[in-house]
Amino acid sequence: MIRELDPRDPVFSMAVPQLHELFDPPFLVDDPLEEDHDMPVPGLVHRYPDRALLVATTTCAMYCRHCTRKRAAGHRESCITDARLKQVVAYLMSHPEISDVIVSGGDPFTMATEVLDRILTALRSVPSIDIIRIGTRTIVTMPMRVTDELVAVLRKHQPVYVNTHFNHPNEITPESAEACRRLVDAGIPMGNQSVLLRGVNDDPQLMERLLRRLVKMRVRPYYLFQCDLVRGVEHFRTPVSRGIEIMEYLRGRLGGIAIPQFVVDAPQGGGKIPVMPNYVVSTSPTHTVLRNFEGMLVSYPDPGDEPESPAAAPVGGVYDLASGRATAIKPQKSEREARRKHGDGKCHLFDEYMNQ
Repeated sequence: MIRELDPRDPVFSMAVPQLHELFDPPFLVDDPLEEDHDMPVPGLVHRYPDRALLVATTTCAMYCRHCTRKRAAGHRESCITDARLKQVVAYLMSHPEISDVIVSGGDPFTMATEVLDRILTALRSVPSIDIIRIGTRTIVTMPMRVTDELVAVLRKHQPVYVNTHFNHPNEITPESAEACRRLVDAGIPMGNQSVLLRGVNDDPQLMERLLRRLVKMRVRPYYLFQCDLVRGVEHFRTPVSRGIEIMEYLRGRLGGIAIPQFVVDAPQGGGKIPVMPNYVVSTSPTHTVLRNFEGMLVSYPDPGDEPESPAAAPVGGVYDLASGRATAIKPQKSEREARRKHGDGKCHLFDEYMNQ
């Protein structure tokens, strides 16, 4: 929801064109992911061996300023024709290795329900297609679109997954929460794909609030995308290091179900590359040294025949962990250690419970 007609309002900045969009360094291009190069038939992107993406429409309920397909979205609002859909089905029939199709756009939920039904029916006619995923932002921008009729069509073609696109807590309104509830209650799993945007959601605490609210709505945080190298987004882009910093903050503060995977969709069609903090500190033939979210270093013994320990050496530190001489190096101060000390050592409540 736009709360102020001001570029500093996060939702306003994602929805309304700004002068910043006219500044384009040479590495920003119309098709940064080279999807057009991976289109064996018009409208179908086949990049990964087992899945393909169908551009079903060029229409959206809102034309996001960070959109990676702004070369197509909204320029000529249309849906895939019957002739193009037949080409897509023929290609899928001839490539049984494809078991997963993502229906995207544009926004598929902007199409009439009967048109979406026709597309899903065509995809379900391909025996190898196990999973259909739909990418939509109408949950955020036009939540009233989630009608009983639409839900019935989605249930008809199960298994269908719906991935939506919340970027900021202000986008979670009673109406969007209700749209999510209707889908999830109908047995349709939901995920969320956010884009990391400077001045919008590149704050660790704000991202934590968004993720907590998504999980509360039963929407699984799926991806946090580094902003693609598309024209007009330089003012939105953050360093990759900022995303890693946010992921470092989230780990240990949120349960795993609430933590998305931070990915860079690589230029030149390289695909999604997961990026994360480095939790492997060192390795040896016998041990792997790991770091936790607190900064604690632990020595994990690997299986196999353990060679003889080397002669004692006054090295200390990580070397002792990697050689098995020590098991952990703990931070002097941590909330967890403080709780342990406050509890006066090991708690025996479990033993007491078992012995009742």
